[in-house]
Amino acid sequence: MRRWVIIVVILIVVTLVAAVISVASIVRYGLSAHDHPTRMEKVIAAQLRHWAVPSDLRKLKNPVPLTPEILEESRAHFADHCALCHGNDGKGKTEMGPHMYPHAPDMTLAQTQDLSDGELFAIIENGIRLTGMPGWGNGNAESGRASWTLVHFIRHLPKVTPEEISEMEKLNPKSPEEWQEMQQEQQFLEGGTPAAEEHQHEH
Repeated sequence: MRRWVIIVVILIVVTLVAAVISVASIVRYGLSAHDHPTRMEKVIAAQLRHWAVPSDLRKLKNPVPLTPEILEESRAHFADHCALCHGNDGKGKTEMGPHMYPHAPDMTLAQTQDLSDGELFAIIENGIRLTGMPGWGNGNAESGRASWTLVHFIRHLPKVTPEEISEMEKLNPKSPEEWQEMQQEQQFLEGGTPAAEEHQHEH
């Protein structure tokens, strides 16, 4: 018993020292999303994420059977809703991902893959406070099913193929300029003259 008390006291002291150092650093340098989270922040964030998942969800297994059709559906959903921050390959190397705090994680790694199905589901449905991860769920059955299918695709990310990524790129959200460029390329491939060139010829 005495040994456990000593261990707890040591942990409290270490935590307090780390907190003082963090506060001192903040006072001196301020807060910036460009900074990398410290090791202590990562440990605390991981624990808070674990506690944030309702206990009745943590041990749940994915109730949606994995089929080729489900994987295709979830791949399209991921490309349309998630890839903007996480990337089609799930590694977070996007325009937005590295500039968030904490950075969008590499979901192909153990940090994500070792989470239970229920934990992944809860993160998708409810989001994570004080991060860029929104809660996509609204509590109905349709939302829940969509989140469970995404769990399947997250499990698939370490094995995603270049062909799948190519298909996903067609489904990624596009700006008006990107849509126009795509339409011009498609028109050119079909043997037509891009609208921009037609406009130039008129002048």
